[in-house]
Amino acid sequence: MRKSKVLVVDDEPAIREVMEMILQEWGYDVRLASDGVEAKEMVEAYGPDIVISDVVMPQLSGLDLLRALKAGNPARPVILVTAHASVDLAVESMKQGAQDFITKPMDYPKLRAILKAAESDIELRHTSRKLSTQLEQGSGFGEFVGTSPAMREVYDLLQSLSASDASAIITGESGTGKELAARTIHRLSSRAGGAFIAVNASAIPETLIESEVFGHEKGAFTGAVGVRPGCFELASGGTLFFDEIAEMPLSLQPKLLRVLEDGKVRRLGGKQEFSFDVRVIAATNRDPRQAIQDGKLREDLYYRLTVFTVPLPPLRERKEDIPLLAQHFITEFNRKHAANVEALRDEAFEILSTYSWPGNVREFRNVMERAVILAKGEWIESYHLPPYLRNPGGEPSTKIVLPVGITAAEAERELILRTLERTNNNKAEAARQLGLDVKTIRNKLKSYQIEEA
Repeated sequence: MRKSKVLVVDDEPAIREVMEMILQEWGYDVRLASDGVEAKEMVEAYGPDIVISDVVMPQLSGLDLLRALKAGNPARPVILVTAHASVDLAVESMKQGAQDFITKPMDYPKLRAILKAAESDIELRHTSRKLSTQLEQGSGFGEFVGTSPAMREVYDLLQSLSASDASAIITGESGTGKELAARTIHRLSSRAGGAFIAVNASAIPETLIESEVFGHEKGAFTGAVGVRPGCFELASGGTLFFDEIAEMPLSLQPKLLRVLEDGKVRRLGGKQEFSFDVRVIAATNRDPRQAIQDGKLREDLYYRLTVFTVPLPPLRERKEDIPLLAQHFITEFNRKHAANVEALRDEAFEILSTYSWPGNVREFRNVMERAVILAKGEWIESYHLPPYLRNPGGEPSTKIVLPVGITAAEAERELILRTLERTNNNKAEAARQLGLDVKTIRNKLKSYQIEEA
């Protein structure tokens, strides 16, 4: 391994000699400068990784040297040393960007620890630059980020789908990017100039979803005060995306199948049929075949939609993508929040790498945004991560302890609310885990007088 290069700046020859001997013994490549002016010249020729400078020197003080070095290379660690320590001087040093501040007589174990920390920062910056370059050169597909074998298989499928006009079902847990996959297919297809219309079958009340899908005429029902085109008309020439298709009311599924087969749609309360030219992509966080067995999805509708199936892997099965994803989100949220975060500290990265991510990339993104906001500096530390990640075991408990004497209704309430908490309030995923309908979850929340938002 290359030795780290350290420049020692001090106007006392004896101190320079002692520092040179000790630093060389620790394995550093050392150069010496007798004052700030000489140090500035040597920085150009020698290119030190780290600078250790006395504060009080003739011609150019350590603070002035610090400002000059930071102007040329803000990332280079500069450690200031002085025999005349004061709180004001220490505060000013850190404000100007000093790596650390140490007093004479020299505490060498402390200096060695500071140097190790500085080397760690240098290595983290180097890794961050490599990841950023990798991202700039393209380390994914469309808006997807990742180079793992599992994601490369996904990219191949998306590429094939983009070149055709076939319908498809995208499967995967909540937060894996099913809508992003659908948008990627649309954007790269010949339909990119048309509209992309997304309909979440689990988010629209059952009383409104038929109107949303097929549209309605004025007076078709109470509250229909005007004509409303349905999503098939709105998406004509483009792509129509049905998210959580297995949560669509069973009464609506045969009507949807007929429209897909006929290529014509009639608004509620209307007599005229409209032809449309739409590519349909659906998605579900359930296993489609299990949803069919459970009576949630009609088999004939499934086979009509599933010319292609695109399974998206959960984040826990592609953890090798976490470094790239983390750097991608750091870059995104630096721009969004005017932050200047460089990278994750090793301890923070270890926590992210060992967590199982039940909320997948959506949960990871939220955690990274929170961390960038809290960091207020160059590094994301472990304490910038949510408490539930830092707890031993790495994630919320999967057990619910109920007191003796609790009623069945109270136990049900606790189970539903805790499951929603674990799924980041994703009602479709909570319903899947509990074996309930989304409608049931919504009705329970209303009975608990809890706002859905």
